[in-house]
Amino acid sequence: MNAPHTPTTPAQSVFSVRDLWKVFGPKADLVPADPELAALGAAELRERTGCTAAVRDVSFDVKKGEVFVVMGLSGSGKSTLVRCLTRLIEPTSGTISIDGEDVLSMDGGRLRELRRHRASMVFQHFGLLPHRTVLDNIAYGLEIQGVGRGERRERAAEFAAKVGLDGMEQRRPGQLSGGQQQRVGLARALAVDPEVLLFDEPFSALDPLIRRDMQEEVVRLHREEGRTMVFITHDLSEALKLGDRIALMRDGRIVQLGTPEEIVGAPADDYVRDFVRDVPREQVLTVRSAMRPALGDEHESGPALGPGATVHEAIEAVARTGENARVVEDGRCLGVVDQAGLLGVVAGVPVATRKAVA
Repeated sequence: MNAPHTPTTPAQSVFSVRDLWKVFGPKADLVPADPELAALGAAELRERTGCTAAVRDVSFDVKKGEVFVVMGLSGSGKSTLVRCLTRLIEPTSGTISIDGEDVLSMDGGRLRELRRHRASMVFQHFGLLPHRTVLDNIAYGLEIQGVGRGERRERAAEFAAKVGLDGMEQRRPGQLSGGQQQRVGLARALAVDPEVLLFDEPFSALDPLIRRDMQEEVVRLHREEGRTMVFITHDLSEALKLGDRIALMRDGRIVQLGTPEEIVGAPADDYVRDFVRDVPREQVLTVRSAMRPALGDEHESGPALGPGATVHEAIEAVARTGENARVVEDGRCLGVVDQAGLLGVVAGVPVATRKAVA
């Protein structure tokens, strides 16, 4: 079972968050300071104090180059949390740092620099300027930064092409589909070359097919650029597709933080277990979860898979060849996956109870 959160050391992190609270209401700062009030459930806290704790005692780190997903149902606190990272919403207590610099102690100038240069936000509502062209909308952040007209238009054109808006540079937002408008918003965020991109449910208003296209666009951009991303969503399939790690929130708290494989394969409690119940395990869990030691000469034959291959890919390989599959890394056989192990993963049978097949 995973701990609710597993912070890394601040030196490894872009964002480092510790003991963060955001309480709305009268005398909000008294809630996290009082153990009795801090322990109250949402309804009782409102009844006794008139306050709502949107974020409760949250700690985590965002590693450089990762896609860190925060997910939860409506009202779980995820959007409030991401807005606290750049103080679009002021936290009640706790600490936030970016590259080791204390965000809560930043003055107005440093905060503007943070929001303009270091962390760009992509919102659900596109926020495009209707009277400006696609190119000028993309260039808007650069204009705010004081970049000259020629340079900012050149960079805007570069990022228009990067997100698939070639040939649309002179259109206005009203002439674009929802997916195309969101691509403009993404290009605008990328154009200022931020250290980290913050996404607040950016695709939830899009049609399913367009949403899938935009998810794939984010995956492609991350693969090509390796940019750090914090992505907020209420959609589990979206979180599993995009996230290197996922923080699952409930009632303002992080109830589990881990990789998609850890979330699906080892739910921390009944809430998480119910959340992931309908996820096709074989499409998320890797062959390590089905692997056993090689017996005899098994390490010499059978299809070879990398340790990051999914169980679904292993099932295809075993079905196609009729042989057990080898898990191979750097030329070394780490183990073998057989039909019994693969079926065990799909059925949710713990690995310790499975028998090796000779």
